[in-house]
Amino acid sequence: MAAYYRRRAEGETGLLITEGVGVDHPAALGDAGLKEADLPHMYGEAALAGWRAVVEGVHAAHGVIFPQLWHQGVMRMAGTGPHPDAPSCRPSGLWGPTGRTTSLAADDVAACALPTTPMTQTEIADVIAAYGRSARNAIEVGFDGIAIHGAHGYLPDNFLWEETNQRTDRWGGDRRRRSEFAVEVVKTIRAVIGPERPVILRFSQWKQQDFRARLANTPQQLEEILGPISDAGVDVFDASVRYFNRAEFEGSPLNLAGWAKKVTGKLSMAVGGIGLNKGVYDSKRDGSAPAAYNFEALVERFTRGEFDLVEVGRSLLHDPHWTRKVRLGEQLSPFNEDSLKVLR
Repeated sequence: MAAYYRRRAEGETGLLITEGVGVDHPAALGDAGLKEADLPHMYGEAALAGWRAVVEGVHAAHGVIFPQLWHQGVMRMAGTGPHPDAPSCRPSGLWGPTGRTTSLAADDVAACALPTTPMTQTEIADVIAAYGRSARNAIEVGFDGIAIHGAHGYLPDNFLWEETNQRTDRWGGDRRRRSEFAVEVVKTIRAVIGPERPVILRFSQWKQQDFRARLANTPQQLEEILGPISDAGVDVFDASVRYFNRAEFEGSPLNLAGWAKKVTGKLSMAVGGIGLNKGVYDSKRDGSAPAAYNFEALVERFTRGEFDLVEVGRSLLHDPHWTRKVRLGEQLSPFNEDSLKVLR
C-alpha cells in the first residue's frame, strides 16, 4: 500500500486523498455493499506504523497526502466488521427509503432496511470524539491535513439527509440543525489539528440508497447546509457528483462545486467522470474514453474560477502516472475494470 500511494505521487499527483479510513469507533467499519475483508483504520500501533510508511513514501516523492476519515453509519451491515457485536450507528434508526435507484443488491437492501434504535446522545458524543482521536493519530504519523467523508450515505451524510435524520433534538430538524453533527465533527478535528492544516469535507446530493436524492434544491438551501459547516473550520468542499460537467440548479451553469464555493466563500473541488465517458455506476467495465475526453469543458470551468481543485478517482486507480501524462499530452491508457484487480 505504501508503494501504491508513492507511485501516484511520483506520477505528479500533488494531493493524494486516501481511500476511506475507519475512525476509532467500534461501528465505523463493516460490510457496506463493498464486501471487503480488511478495510483500513486510523488507530492501533500496527495500523499507525503502516500509515507512517505510507506518508513517508509520499513525502519522499514530493507529494502531499490526507486520510479520508470514514464512519459508515447506516451503510454498515449489522454483525460485520472488526467489532461485529457493536450496533450500527443510525441517527433515527432509519436506513433510508427502499425502491429507489441504487447499485446495491436487493438482498443487502432488505437486510439493512429494517429500522433499528436511534443513536443516543452518548453514542453521538462518542462518535464525534472518535473523529478527534483519529485526526490526532493521523497528524502524529505525518499526514498533511484531514479529509472527512461526509457523502454517499455515510454517517455525516445520514445526519444531513432528512430521510435518515428525523430527530427533533439538537441534531435534527431543519437543514441548519441537521448540519449540527458535521459542525461538531469539524470543530473537534480543527481543535485537535490546529489552524494551519487544511480540512476537506466531501459531501454529495446523491446517496447509495437513492441516486436521485437531494439535500438542497436551491442555492439558498445549500447555503443553509454548508454555511455552518464552513464556519466550523472547513477549508475545502469536495462536491461529489457523478458527472462534473452538469449544472446543479436551474438558471445557472455552475456545478455543485461551483455553488459550494459561491455560497461559502471557501475553496471547492470538482470530481465526477473527469476524462471518462461513463459514470462509475453506469458501467464500471466500459468506462474508457478517448484521450482528453471532456478536458476542454473541465479547463473552461476551472479557468473561470468555478472551482479550485480537480479530483480524479478511477483514472488514478487505473494508472499511477495519469496526471503526468495529462500534463505532457501523452496518450492515456483506456480505462478497464481488469486493471483494478491488481494494485498498480
